[in-house]
Amino acid sequence: MGYLRLALAVCLLLIPGCMTSDGSEENHEEENQIETRRCNGLSILCERTYDNVTFPETHNSFATHQDGIYYPASNHETGLTAQWSAGIRAFMLDTHYNNEFTQSADNVAFCHGSSDNGYSPCRYGEVDPLDWLSSLKQKIAASPNDVVTLLIENHVSADHLKSLFEEVNMTGMMYVHNLNEDWPTLQGMIDANTRLVVFWEQPDDASHPEFHDFLTHSWTTSYADDDTSDMDCSVYRGDGTQAVFHMNNWLSGPFGLSDPQRADQANNPDFLLERSIECIEVHGKRPTFIAVDWWEDGDVVAAAQKVNELEL
Repeated sequence: MGYLRLALAVCLLLIPGCMTSDGSEENHEEENQIETRRCNGLSILCERTYDNVTFPETHNSFATHQDGIYYPASNHETGLTAQWSAGIRAFMLDTHYNNEFTQSADNVAFCHGSSDNGYSPCRYGEVDPLDWLSSLKQKIAASPNDVVTLLIENHVSADHLKSLFEEVNMTGMMYVHNLNEDWPTLQGMIDANTRLVVFWEQPDDASHPEFHDFLTHSWTTSYADDDTSDMDCSVYRGDGTQAVFHMNNWLSGPFGLSDPQRADQANNPDFLLERSIECIEVHGKRPTFIAVDWWEDGDVVAAAQKVNELEL
């Protein structure tokens, strides 16, 4: 009997899980795994639907000093790696041809501006979309529990846009949403490995269902307001009956340009939380995205986390 007691003591003290005849040790381990599982940084988000999650988002994400684009065409100091490391998981991009006379997939660039002025919007600088998307793909692969969103102001052909995603082998991870159907949970998207949602500013195209017209599948508040006091939760563009919406939150400076001088005011986490709560009261749901310029000022990531932690 003494040997049996000694063996039992060694088992209990030194060999985890040796007494599992009733499954209690295994059940405890499974419960711990559920508790530690995190989707986009929080365990509470795993069983929450995509439209009921608030993602921090950068406006003109590529237009950064670090990427060689300077004011007046820039919207941030630092590029994708810094944004990703901080917790940004939604990115606004603009696609143009850098040569209007040679419109091909090879001439697609990320740049911002109007081509109605008789010169290329890429005159102030451009970013190679293949390099940017390849970097994003690597980051998504290294973060298997994160769902990511792109909103593309698209000024190139749908085929040429699609070819970018094909070349970097990202099409397999793109989620396709059917209009007016319920959005899946983050965990469902993660399990299906469809962790990339792409909206574009272009009508739905049956031949490209992975690109969702953001004015049909979602809506936005106003943008580039003159003052934070002018920001509200009214539907500015898109279908206000849709659950997904962008809470645009950047200020207009001189000549309608992005205002870096007041970014710390617009991106103040307390202000972002208060404005999000106002939108929740108006629309009965969280903003799906909080989109900012000069993300380094203030703390949009912390604000989005606080919004996600609210019990509705």
